[in-house]
Amino acid sequence: MMRTDVKHFKCEIVDGIATVALDRPERKNPLTFESYAEMRDWFRDLHYADDVNAVVFASNGGNFSSGGDVHDIIGPLTKMSMKELLAFTRMTGDLVKAIVNCGKPVIAAIDGICVGAGAIIAMASDLRIATPEAKVAFLFTRVGLAGCDMGACAILPRIIGQGRTAELLYTGRSMNAKEGQAWGFHNKVVPADDLTTQTLSMASRIAAGPNFGNMMTKTMLAQEWSMSIEQAIEAEAQAQAICMQTADFVRAYNAFVAKETPVFEGN
Repeated sequence: MMRTDVKHFKCEIVDGIATVALDRPERKNPLTFESYAEMRDWFRDLHYADDVNAVVFASNGGNFSSGGDVHDIIGPLTKMSMKELLAFTRMTGDLVKAIVNCGKPVIAAIDGICVGAGAIIAMASDLRIATPEAKVAFLFTRVGLAGCDMGACAILPRIIGQGRTAELLYTGRSMNAKEGQAWGFHNKVVPADDLTTQTLSMASRIAAGPNFGNMMTKTMLAQEWSMSIEQAIEAEAQAQAICMQTADFVRAYNAFVAKETPVFEGN
């Protein structure tokens, strides 16, 4: 069973869907050292959880996340040694790796401010549903750092393209919801009142599918970034052959023959 007794973010699991959210709405949900570490560990454990089939990373109080907390993170970072700084940047990168490798589809529900590390979390998710008020910014250069943080230079170009990524990372400007949808960052834009309903609907649809197959899909989406076309085709052949041995594959066939809707069980 996946744990919900977390201390540094919100978490609940209902009908196979885990909904998580940062929980400091009065400050637009910044990340702290503690929330980084706890979320990293939670997403790592998620890979082994049979009671979760999809994850919604939700907004809270009208905002997704304002990124690393200025007082709790940025201030202390200015006083750290290189060894301590590298330990921190590796930990933040480990959160992205944990989301990418958790084996469950992750949907980000983006409202309001979604900047810095918050934008990275949205980027690392599989799908993104936003409101018209969503403002996404990779603002690392605006605090004197490089735009290459937590995998941004590797992942973001694959979503919106190299040129658009370069503009956002060099300038640190906000990408509005209209741009985000046109550029392929947002899968859809919905009214704020519909954000929770629409996101849970998408999560429910995915969770009702063949969950072993969904896990394999997520795995191959990540692994094939560094493969040649020939390697990818072979890897997908092996992955699909494995999926053909699942009971869900048989269930789908039997349901098709009976002209019924298949009920998948994830095995």
